[in-house]
Amino acid sequence: MIKTIKKKRDIFMENQQNQITKSKKEIIRIISILITVTTIVKYIEFLFIRTDQTIIADNVITKIFCIIATLVAMKICGLKLSDVGLKNKNTFKYIGCGLGLGLFTFAISYGLEMILLAAQGKEPQLSAYITNFGLSGATSEFSLSSQAIIICVIANIINVLAEEGMYRGFILKAVTDRWRFKTGNYVQAFLFGIWHIVMCVLGVYDGQMSVVQAIVFAIGYVVLAGILAIEWGTCVNMSGVLWVGLSEHFFNNFIGNFLHVVSTSGTDEYQIVRIVISNFLSLGIVLLINKKKNRL
Repeated sequence: MIKTIKKKRDIFMENQQNQITKSKKEIIRIISILITVTTIVKYIEFLFIRTDQTIIADNVITKIFCIIATLVAMKICGLKLSDVGLKNKNTFKYIGCGLGLGLFTFAISYGLEMILLAAQGKEPQLSAYITNFGLSGATSEFSLSSQAIIICVIANIINVLAEEGMYRGFILKAVTDRWRFKTGNYVQAFLFGIWHIVMCVLGVYDGQMSVVQAIVFAIGYVVLAGILAIEWGTCVNMSGVLWVGLSEHFFNNFIGNFLHVVSTSGTDEYQIVRIVISNFLSLGIVLLINKKKNRL
């Protein structure tokens, strides 16, 4: 009986050294301020500065600001990097797991996308070049060069450090400490989904989407980003570190920027199908592993 109870405890809590001493109201206020200020910066950069349309192909100002803001929030709560999952614990093993998970699921989803297009007689082929990302397909194409690849890698590293540190690191830790892991995981997943609807606002702002289309795509962003957030939060709960989610997050973003399906009728026409398949496969695998681990 005692052994069973221990197995059901949240591993996330067991792996943390420092517990947050702030009250629930203080945690809600800190997270609300963090989300608000980073969102304001994000919308300013997306709508006006437009670094995503440069060779950087990403909004690095927002991501750097997120890293700084998250560090400030951690300081206020008395947390160290190791407390939010950035610590040297089987680092290369977990990075390998994350990269392997991304490679496996996207190999399947790219393959199915190619089969679907071939069945329609559209002669699909893979093409490598750097773009930024959107659910409706690749945009802002840049020529493939060593400089473009290096910039893409660096931008994606900054991106995953910002988002994983903020959502699966600080927010998941803060909510879990004051409530429980399941609550923390759903909260960070919902907020992570909302974080991505700026792309839909941008589409309306640029005249590329109607309001109705933007709403549909916004729901898609919330669901798909939320699925991955739940998966990566579960990985933190199982491992006590951010490395699995961080490395898969990097792979997913990079492959979307780098490898495209080109056919006689367009580029990345079924990108949304590819992403949905990969996301659900990845979530299913992690949940199965988590379920099996809890039974041992």
